[in-house]
Amino acid sequence: MQPAMKLRSNLLNTILLLAGLLCPLSASAQDDALTSALEAVRQVGPKGEGHRQAVQAVQKLSQLDAEKLPQVLAAMDGVGDLPTNWLRAAAEAIASKQLKAGGELPQKNLETFLADTSHSPRARRLAYELIARVDDTAHDRLIPGMLNDPSLELRRDAVAVALEKAEGLKDDDKSAAVETYRTALSAARDLDQIDKAAEALRALGETVNLPEHFGFVMNWHLIGPFDNREKKGFDAVYPPEKEIDLTATYTGKEGEVKWFEHTTNDQYGIVDLNKAIAKHMGAAGYATMEFESDQARDVELRLGCINANKVWLNGKLLTANHVYHAGTQIDQYVGQGRLKKGKNQILVKVCQNEQEDSWAQRWQFQLRVCDQYGTAILAGNRPEVRAESSE
Repeated sequence: MQPAMKLRSNLLNTILLLAGLLCPLSASAQDDALTSALEAVRQVGPKGEGHRQAVQAVQKLSQLDAEKLPQVLAAMDGVGDLPTNWLRAAAEAIASKQLKAGGELPQKNLETFLADTSHSPRARRLAYELIARVDDTAHDRLIPGMLNDPSLELRRDAVAVALEKAEGLKDDDKSAAVETYRTALSAARDLDQIDKAAEALRALGETVNLPEHFGFVMNWHLIGPFDNREKKGFDAVYPPEKEIDLTATYTGKEGEVKWFEHTTNDQYGIVDLNKAIAKHMGAAGYATMEFESDQARDVELRLGCINANKVWLNGKLLTANHVYHAGTQIDQYVGQGRLKKGKNQILVKVCQNEQEDSWAQRWQFQLRVCDQYGTAILAGNRPEVRAESSE
């Protein structure tokens, strides 16, 4: 190649290179870049997998225009807490950059995103927070209509509004106050709000069935004690784990044991095995019940228990926790399973150890049946139980 021709060729290549750098990417190329960055963040793992790629991706995402916020929020759908946290950071960076520069957030599109309950609850909560950041009317406009929202955070805010409204009504319009308190109670999923609504209703002369609201199982068949000395009973497979025969008699820790019926009257469904079976240390007890369902459906069995425990649904182990006296609370352990249409068998194993400390003497459990949002699922064969006080 002649020198002049070579010079012209190099100059042309340089011009083409500069043009590629200076010209913005096509819309299609930008969309592809955004999709790749979002996917890199979605793939970040709890043990550092994809961390480096996620850092680079978040840096790119943080520079996006605010109009892309709904797409960033949508990337939170179907991922765990870690990717969600990274995506939240990117979304907040985008919003802060936009507002600091005097720009506006795409409020209309954010409200459309918020209204679509198929999106991740955490993403929708963030959408609401971004809207509220630029619109002082957001709370009063949007929150009261979210009493049955799948986002428990948004639902909590809506229940708080209803409770405040009921409080303002109770002196002047008792009937309206009762109706509003019951609406709040029906929607509430957090214990403090449930207790507040229940106490207010009782103060107004109303009855409240908390076991039904929560979905606590109140009627059981119990058997025990079996041996759990030296904590060996937790993994031991005693007869109730092999078969549920309510007429059978088995060899227990201190002699023969057989099933017997027990109903708790505790408003939070607590079954006190020290009272029901008798006080034992180094012991294991079982509780079972037949749950009739009118349809096949996914379900959560949520257990509160201060002792070591296992829970089965139709013979499938849903949760096992070999922990003693580490505290107890509603929904402490969650087992996810599936009810079949018709009869279902729930089995609970509760193991007490041999600690002699005064604070280690409780042997008890509570169990409720609900959906993923904590809404009670009641058995078709559930007996009517009045539960206004604790055992």
